[in-house]
Amino acid sequence: MATDVTMPRLSDSMEEGTILNWIVEEGAEVKRGEPLVEIETDKANMTYESDTDGTLIEIVAKEGDTLPIGEVIARIGEAGEKPSGDRDAPDKAAEAESKAEEAKTKAAEAERALGGDAAERDAAGGNGAGERVKASPVARRMARDMGVELAQLEGSGPGGRIVKADVEAAAKGDGGAPAETAAPKEERKTVEVGAKGEVETKELTRIQRTVSRRMAESKATAPDYALHMEVDMTLCVELRRRLKEVEDPAPSFNDMIVKACANALREHPRVNGAYRDGRFELYSAVNVGIAVAAQDALVVPTIHDADKKSLGEIARQARELIAKVREGKITPPEVSGGTFTVSNLGMYGVDYFTAIINPPQAALLTVGSLKKRPAVDDGGRIVPRDQMTLSLVCDHRILYGADGAQFLARVRELLEQPLALAL
Repeated sequence: MATDVTMPRLSDSMEEGTILNWIVEEGAEVKRGEPLVEIETDKANMTYESDTDGTLIEIVAKEGDTLPIGEVIARIGEAGEKPSGDRDAPDKAAEAESKAEEAKTKAAEAERALGGDAAERDAAGGNGAGERVKASPVARRMARDMGVELAQLEGSGPGGRIVKADVEAAAKGDGGAPAETAAPKEERKTVEVGAKGEVETKELTRIQRTVSRRMAESKATAPDYALHMEVDMTLCVELRRRLKEVEDPAPSFNDMIVKACANALREHPRVNGAYRDGRFELYSAVNVGIAVAAQDALVVPTIHDADKKSLGEIARQARELIAKVREGKITPPEVSGGTFTVSNLGMYGVDYFTAIINPPQAALLTVGSLKKRPAVDDGGRIVPRDQMTLSLVCDHRILYGADGAQFLARVRELLEQPLALAL
């Protein structure tokens, strides 16, 4: 008997996914643990592996289709077995849901004895002319809950399909042009605009839309502030020089910062927490995320239990995670569960900067460039020292100024006396 393959949950915040590429063709044999399909999630493009042996007898969701978690995307059975399902199952399920809502609307109209509320029909998936708006089931449900008229939205999904992000944008008042006035996407890609010449419009990927939404939510809801502190990295430079003699490649300065943060987070649990719905969440695990620029988006792989790992282990794992992100091979567990984030732009010559907190985390550390700068020694002489600026961006709802300052001072202390990091 055929086994249904459903849209998997590939990240802790994922609600729907887009099929990018079927690695196995319909009719081909597949084995448990072998790559089956590439899926675009809200965090990264990920490869989903088959959890059963057999033959891929039916591909239900085509490349470009966006489906919510749990929807059937394929079926695996025995060679020669005929598909028992329906290729149009996702659309039919949505259509059935739409018809049920339309029936409720008609009943309400009958009670009012008037031809009533077009908004309810639109939210259920109708457009007033008997045609069903193309939208994902998640988008339909959110539209009903938020009172958004689907017929008034322009979908950003494959084939103009309305997805979750479109409904959220319309609910916030920053999206959703009326369908009758919206120009086709193909006609808006390149437009002559006076002295600006040709303006090219590009659609955001799912990852880019998610990053945009989460960062906007963070900036709008978290009352953040930043603390800046200069750190003398002279002994770290010396430590890395010595480590290079025994290990190649040696841990980077960013690895040292991650280790220092992990040790300090263990001592300052509030920084390792989150603010949620009027409560503090304090986590026993210290999981440090490292921001990586890749695929025209920002991906934050996580070093789990960083406080329990040695500097060498952190360095090796960080290199592996960064390589996986840039190769598009990062897995769901490797981008989940972060409790704190480190973002480094020092390699680009940026002296210091602030960033947007990765919600719902309490804080984020940014790292500036490491340069020789003049400093005054104990004898009052001006000498060159290797220095960098660290900035801690905090959510004031959970971290007050003294909390953030004490944590940042501890990180500086660990970096200025780094032998403990190498233990």
